[in-house]
Amino acid sequence: MIVEKPLSTLERLYNQAWLRKLVILVALAGIWEVYGRSLDNDLLFPTFSATLGAFLRGIAEGTLLLRAWGSIKVLLIGYAAGIVLATLLTGLAMTSRIGTDFLETMTSMLNPLPAIALLPLALIWFGLGNGSLVFVLVHSVTWAIALNTHSGFLSVSRTLTMVGQNYGLSGAGLIRQILIPAAFPSILTGLKVGWAFAWRTLIAAELVFGVSSGSGGLGWFIFENKNMLDIPNVFAGLFTVIIIGLIVENLIFQTIERHTIRRWGMQA
Repeated sequence: MIVEKPLSTLERLYNQAWLRKLVILVALAGIWEVYGRSLDNDLLFPTFSATLGAFLRGIAEGTLLLRAWGSIKVLLIGYAAGIVLATLLTGLAMTSRIGTDFLETMTSMLNPLPAIALLPLALIWFGLGNGSLVFVLVHSVTWAIALNTHSGFLSVSRTLTMVGQNYGLSGAGLIRQILIPAAFPSILTGLKVGWAFAWRTLIAAELVFGVSSGSGGLGWFIFENKNMLDIPNVFAGLFTVIIIGLIVENLIFQTIERHTIRRWGMQA
């Protein structure tokens, strides 16, 4: 007779992923604080407590919230446009051989090209403003999502596709009810990669000309404070970028994953 041994309190706590991640973050903050105090030079590397103080002041004054929202608005436009374009390209690739050849050729050419390298062209074509930002964001998002989605569709079992066809599914119905659920792990990976590319591209682009769109976003906030030698505020801006990244990854994408991939039994 096999009797399961009850887990100890420490083991139950260790099984909580959020708690393990919190411990890692606290440890990193501690290392940051110790290193900053050992240097004792806020112009070079402010302590975690000084950065946190600047961050909380920025939140209380509304400056960081305004700059963060300015960046997120542009990001959402570019990200959504990139998803739409990737969807169209992938749909074309799944319905014709020439579409597949086109997607593979364009991905091979443009996916390795850093989006920020297109910034000079964006400035010429769209001028200073959100249009240029959206253009480089669409480039950074489209190819990662299209590549992962197409690879996911190709990896779907032929047997599963034939089952759908036997039920009378074809075209858009087959893609929506069979291919997308079966390929969703790859699609979600593409969305994550596209988001990461878009977020870092946006911050880099704003460092160059983000002030043109109103008061500028987080990238311009970082650049402004660097010029004023307010390094704690520079780190507070970077800290905000990191926090937004953690929220998107650990709340939004993990919630989607929990209600789709894990619920469907595709992941333990």
